[in-house]
Amino acid sequence: MHLDRGYLGVQVFKIPQAYPVVIAGCGQTPSQVFHVPLDKVTPLERRNAKAVNFGIVYGISSFGLSQDLSISRKEAQEYIRQYFVTYPGIKQFLDHCVESAKADGYSVTMFGRRRPIPELHSSNFMQRSFGERVAMNAPIQGTAADIIKIAMIRVDQRLRKECTSARLLLQIHDELLVETRPEETEKVRKILQEEMTGAAKLSVCLEIDMHTGASWFDAK
Repeated sequence: MHLDRGYLGVQVFKIPQAYPVVIAGCGQTPSQVFHVPLDKVTPLERRNAKAVNFGIVYGISSFGLSQDLSISRKEAQEYIRQYFVTYPGIKQFLDHCVESAKADGYSVTMFGRRRPIPELHSSNFMQRSFGERVAMNAPIQGTAADIIKIAMIRVDQRLRKECTSARLLLQIHDELLVETRPEETEKVRKILQEEMTGAAKLSVCLEIDMHTGASWFDAK
């Protein structure tokens, strides 16, 4: 059984004052950023919006985005500008992450885990820029890592208590791979659904996909 918590990285834009939450890969973001009807979003616009979504989380520059999308730097800058116009709360959140990390010397995940960022006070411009990107990214990616680990622990505890054959084999990014006998499949699915979606209380629901198969390849 293969379970994937899709969209996790962007769903942890759980910000005070109910800032906008962007779900990468769906049609909503390209529709809003490029001002086209939802049913008119093209595959290229969807791909570009996804690149902007994840690039923003990593503090991407217009040059970096232009390289990723094979577009001009001017076009890339306009994509980033329009993204922040559409989702101003995200810009405020990222700026706050940098300023907070500069003041404290570290970033903090939603669960209180700290990541020291000494580069923010470096005399070297490249090092400082790196530190700023880390300050933007660490609270988001770090919180995502915290959530999957909480889910792993809870899933493993319940599998040991409630199932005779099921065992947690692997974690691959935001995926969990569970091995079980066919007769316990539905019980395992219930445990995964409850523990993966309930691993954190966010302003949005955590969504998961589950697939089964005789092998990991078949499950995907």
